[in-house]
Amino acid sequence: MASFANLNRRTAALAVGLAATLGLAPQWAAAQQFPTKPVRIITPFPVGGGPDGVARLVADKLSKTWGQSVVVENRPGGNGFIAIDAFKRGAKDGHDLIVLDNVHLAAYPSLFKKLPYDTAKDFDPLLPLFRTYFFFTVGTNSPYKTVADVVADAKARPGKLNYGSWSVGNPVHLGSELFESMTGTQMEHVIFKETTQLYTSVSTGDINFAMGSAATAGPLYRAGKLRLLALAAPQRSPEFPDVPTVAESGGPKDFAVTGWNAIAVPPGLPAAVTDKIKRDIEQALTGPDVTEKFKTFGYEPFPTTRAQFDQFVKDEAKRFGDVIRQANVSLD
Repeated sequence: MASFANLNRRTAALAVGLAATLGLAPQWAAAQQFPTKPVRIITPFPVGGGPDGVARLVADKLSKTWGQSVVVENRPGGNGFIAIDAFKRGAKDGHDLIVLDNVHLAAYPSLFKKLPYDTAKDFDPLLPLFRTYFFFTVGTNSPYKTVADVVADAKARPGKLNYGSWSVGNPVHLGSELFESMTGTQMEHVIFKETTQLYTSVSTGDINFAMGSAATAGPLYRAGKLRLLALAAPQRSPEFPDVPTVAESGGPKDFAVTGWNAIAVPPGLPAAVTDKIKRDIEQALTGPDVTEKFKTFGYEPFPTTRAQFDQFVKDEAKRFGDVIRQANVSLD
């Protein structure tokens, strides 16, 4: 009797395993067949910039891996809402992907009372493409030699110092608001239409300082018109080893300002399909050509698991939300 009982248990276990396998079979088949037609990577960024360059490099590699055309479709403007609307109206089977940045995913939910999208329902952020940290930049003739000098002057003249950015709610603006909060200072935010105008004004001394990335502030820095006081990052950049961190320059500890881009897919895709897309994009981000492209724009790889990235986005949203509420900033 015992042998029959054991046989029955083994048979039942085999049946359960077979059922599970059969249940996963459609997902495996979908992953093996994907993609079955051309793929779009929709981006809210204009042609020619760093995010566009990375997206096109990834698209080219995916085309070779998948044996299907992968095209980058630029839909700039409207706070990214134009690109997001195109994605929402697009294919739901993974053949339409979208590039989003930390503002779209982590800042706008707190900046807008009414958003034309729901980060929890309209996207499934899959993986980050890159990350960049921001420098404190000043003109070459600026009296500030350290971040501590900026803090001391701001405390001595409340409301008199100014900093610039290109909009309300971008990482530079919110990072500067965070800096004010952590240092107990008050400064004026000046908005410019273009980044070239912003950093030119920093170089001439019309603006006391501005945070900038290697991509945005790099040209004037290389031209000798800007100085890099410090890097708002946990550690120094290998590309700029002589530039101290904000903490090393007398600023607040644990102060970091980042920009990052991520690929998102439509929610509800089979796990096997999302895993394949993620794995193939990760593979596309390897190689010396990507490394050189990243160096050009001051980007760095941002490897992470799905769970870690989900938590990172939540942490970023809370961090941005706290700054936005404290600064009482709104875009509607």
